[in-house]
Amino acid sequence: MKNILATILLYIAVLPVLAHGGGNYEHSDFFKTMKPGDKAAILMVHFGTTHADTRELTIDALNDKVRKEFPEVELREAYTSRIIIKRLGERGINKQNPLEALKQLHSDGYTHILIQASTIIDGVEMESLDKNVAEIEPLFKDIRVGNPLLYTPEDYEKVTEILTDDTDGKIAYVWVGHGTYDATTAQYAMLDYMLKAKGHKNHFVGTIEGYPAFEDMLAQLKASGLKKVVLTPLMFVAGEHAKNDIAEDWKNDLEEEGFTVELQLKGLGENPAIQDLYISHLKFKTGHRKIGIMKKKAIYEVTGEVMH
Repeated sequence: MKNILATILLYIAVLPVLAHGGGNYEHSDFFKTMKPGDKAAILMVHFGTTHADTRELTIDALNDKVRKEFPEVELREAYTSRIIIKRLGERGINKQNPLEALKQLHSDGYTHILIQASTIIDGVEMESLDKNVAEIEPLFKDIRVGNPLLYTPEDYEKVTEILTDDTDGKIAYVWVGHGTYDATTAQYAMLDYMLKAKGHKNHFVGTIEGYPAFEDMLAQLKASGLKKVVLTPLMFVAGEHAKNDIAEDWKNDLEEEGFTVELQLKGLGENPAIQDLYISHLKFKTGHRKIGIMKKKAIYEVTGEVMH
């Protein structure tokens, strides 16, 4: 009886969030859960880059913006790419991976952690981060992870608006993402679909290591009849892939197909509107906690209701 009552009370508590499209979240004020002696920190997690020029314009810029939004909260940083960490280390630049950074925060006495990654999709990098958090979670009183850039349909709508702002309908815009080997590469196809569903038929999404591949993008590009192409990374930083795969391979291949190509080697992280979207995800987590699927199933089991 107590378990049933607890489940019903949980249903009542989370209903306002569920009713507003936040079906995976319940209201929970991160800072109000803190008690005297507790310490909060923000951990910004980036794939990383060895290129100092784009790092300053993207990673450092977002970190600085977060500091301004949360001036009273300690801010730390971690990189997920072990290759980049190794290469930077050889130059005397030391970066921690997420697990190392979290262990350091615990050692430094922090009890409440907000994590925000600058990943584009909910793919293998987020999966790795979630596993790190699950391993270290018992050491903290509260630890929450913000969503990547593209997560909810509303995120895709906002990113679509940002990508198409001040663009020319007579020019083809090709957005090149990293891509991934597993099912999460479908998120790139979702963005491509939404761009066209919103009437931006001159925008095309392709990936280097996933789907849509170059050939998939090229078929749509040829069908459009457009001949001038603006080629841009769909990546947070304009690093190795942007300067090699995109600026060389993709550009050369498009020119061989008869297109006139203009390069815009800017990482998405340089765009203030993109930075603000990441910050909005971080702010959302200060007021909401994710509801685990088993907790939701317990509610359905008692109420028999499907929640919207």
